[in-house]
Amino acid sequence: MTEPTARTRTRGVLLPLALAQFICSFAGSNMNVMINDMSKDLDTTVQGIQVAITIFLLVMAALMIPGGKLTDRYGRKRLFLLGLMVYGVGALISAIAPGLPVLILGNSILEGIGTALLIPPVYILTTMLFHDLGSRAKAFGAISAMGGIGSAAGPLIGGLITSAISWRAAFVFQALIIVVIVLLSRSIEDPLPPDPTREFDVRGAVLSAGGLILIVMGILAADNSLLLMLTLLGAGVLVLVGFFVSVRAKERSGKEPLLSLSLFRNRTSNLGLITQNAQWLMLLGFSFVVASFLQVVRGYNAIETGVIFTAATIGLLASSLAAGPLSKKFAQRTLIVAGFALTAAGMLLGLWIVQGTQVAWAFAPGLLLTGLGVGLMLTPSVNVVQSSFPESKQGEISGLSRSVSNLGSSLGTAIAGTILVAGIASTPGANYALSTIVLVVVGVIGLVAALFIPRKIPAPVEEPAS
Repeated sequence: MTEPTARTRTRGVLLPLALAQFICSFAGSNMNVMINDMSKDLDTTVQGIQVAITIFLLVMAALMIPGGKLTDRYGRKRLFLLGLMVYGVGALISAIAPGLPVLILGNSILEGIGTALLIPPVYILTTMLFHDLGSRAKAFGAISAMGGIGSAAGPLIGGLITSAISWRAAFVFQALIIVVIVLLSRSIEDPLPPDPTREFDVRGAVLSAGGLILIVMGILAADNSLLLMLTLLGAGVLVLVGFFVSVRAKERSGKEPLLSLSLFRNRTSNLGLITQNAQWLMLLGFSFVVASFLQVVRGYNAIETGVIFTAATIGLLASSLAAGPLSKKFAQRTLIVAGFALTAAGMLLGLWIVQGTQVAWAFAPGLLLTGLGVGLMLTPSVNVVQSSFPESKQGEISGLSRSVSNLGSSLGTAIAGTILVAGIASTPGANYALSTIVLVVVGVIGLVAALFIPRKIPAPVEEPAS
């Protein structure tokens, strides 16, 4: 195969992968502008919609590690297509949901499971098809850009669809995009054959998912019962400890665990995972807080809220598209540090301007700067983590990486959303400020972690076969 032909084929594969990341990120943020419409139509509350959004993000996070592991056993393309089909069914069920329970089944559960199955193959295939750091950075840049745009443009697209037709049509839109992705995916070829003999750690999958679910549910319970919150958090920690004990026991007995503990011995990857978690926590947390504040407190409708979020979309698109060229001029660490600094500055700027005026566009400067910052650091963080491991570890690290990112998304909605919702009727201004400050603190933690990432990422070493 000639070089131009190979390049054309990889570009053709990249389009459905990037679209898949777009629609999954879109699903995580577009509901933010439908809060009022959905809560009235489904006879629920703002907190009810927050729970649905958080469960969707949590299901993704909890099942992403098992999803990544299953790619080795059943094949990357097969899992990708299965995830698309499950997601599409969930979107259609959500579109006809008569109440919150059915919405949670379709959107939170089925779309969440579908995403957990289809996203790990996206990153595994990209890592395997693009070998050098430059081309891989461009590929991850395109995928991360589409993911960031999905999150940032979700409110605008969702607002347009909701205002023009209905919030239900937004789920039909998702199903249509899934059909397009399936058709485009015909050109994808799995670089490695599946290995049906690979073990799958069922106990580990249950323990890891259960621990994450308990922790996030504990955070959601904070404004209802302090005792319940502490109980759920404590139980979650114990279950996760049990998971790591189980993994260690399997490794000692020579069996294959769900997640190898060796993944956590890579210092560079660990720092990259911290930055990924912080990035998505800030992005999804801020998106939910601003969208809720605009609709519930300021009384803006879906389209008005979506238009205001255009500033974040523009910023994120601009910096994401520049990620590839910038990665050639600057170290990955430099881009991540700059991204956190810009994002935190954007949130503080937005808080300062918004607190002193009722003008809708007062949100725009802060959202623009926030979008620029997030877009600048999404790609290098992914590249740092994925490039730290050889091909034999891509299934595991992709699942872990996406799980950590989606856990950040669910924590952002749970933590910042819970702080806002707790006082949205009595002290909305104070709670909006507190939510924003908490997110800025997370940004500072991410920035500090990024400072310890080496300027040059060490080449991964393939472990000898046991």
